[in-house]
This record gives sequence, structure tokens and C-alpha cells, in this order.
Amino acid sequence: MARRFEEVESPMEYKVLTKEDRRWTGKFSPENLEQTLNSYAAEGWRVVSSVPVASMWSISTSQIMILLERETPAS
Repeated sequence: MARRFEEVESPMEYKVLTKEDRRWTGKFSPENLEQTLNSYAAEGWRVVSSVPVASMWSISTSQIMILLERETPAS
């Protein structure tokens, strides 16, 4: 039997940021990453972790995932 998870109000919310994020335009660069992180920070997000993600077709890292968190905005 599949277990359903009830929606629980949490004081925190999370976002996974990748290089495909809609806020990044043009070629990926450290400057674009900085600008993107600053735009999320202005909305109350903060970086809590980053994880390199390897491609199945290559031994090199093809992407990075960045975990952001912020307090849930008051309704």
C-alpha cells in the first residue's frame, strides 16, 4: 500500500538550483552564478549546500546542484 505524505506547514522551504535555472542567461560563468545567487539572496534564500553531479557519459563533473533554503514567507 502506498503511503501518502500529508502536507505539513514548515517554517522552511527549499529550492534546488542548477545551471538550467531560468535566471541564468547566456553561457554559464562564475559572474552569472554570483548574480543569480545574489538575486535569490535578495528574496531571502541562502545557500546551505552544493553537490557536484557527474554525467553518466563522462568521468568529469557536468553540473553542480546548489541547495537553497529560506523561511517560509508568511501567508
